[in-house]
Amino acid sequence: MYEKTFPNKRFKHTLEFLKKHVSTSDTILDLGVENPFSKIMKAEGFNVKNTTGEDLDLDQSVFHSEETAVVTAFEIFEHLLNPFTILKEIKSDKLFISIPMRLWFSPAYKSKTDLWDRHYHEFEDWQLDWLLEKTGWKIIDREKWTNPVKKFGLRPLLRNFTNRYYIVYAEKIPLTAKGE
Repeated sequence: MYEKTFPNKRFKHTLEFLKKHVSTSDTILDLGVENPFSKIMKAEGFNVKNTTGEDLDLDQSVFHSEETAVVTAFEIFEHLLNPFTILKEIKSDKLFISIPMRLWFSPAYKSKTDLWDRHYHEFEDWQLDWLLEKTGWKIIDREKWTNPVKKFGLRPLLRNFTNRYYIVYAEKIPLTAKGE
């Protein structure tokens, strides 16, 4: 996936945000198979275990078999048909999600060769916030950033000042706090 480009800026922002809120002693379940960023987290001293490639829309058993303090979902939720179910099944108390934001000047991404590399959801920040609220999560911190590219044209120009990525740190709301 990163044969020609490596998202250094995104990885740098994501790592800084994670370090701001998580100790390396916390256990992390990273949704998605091992990838360049999960390797970076491990190299930085984090205790990370990845899911094994199961279709999380259909199989959420990993949330019952793995006990971790933190779940991370970096650039995963846009690929899922039903992130609501997954968010309800997570047992950990801390959650980190990053998404590419919906861009009004760019269509949803769809790889012609890789069925897993497609975006079903193109989120705006308020949509992810609402999804978290509806599934029992409270947002503690959030950040957005741009992703300029070194190309000429209208879209590359717009990427200089249009936020492209959104990252959220949320904590599970205790049942008693929800009035249940």
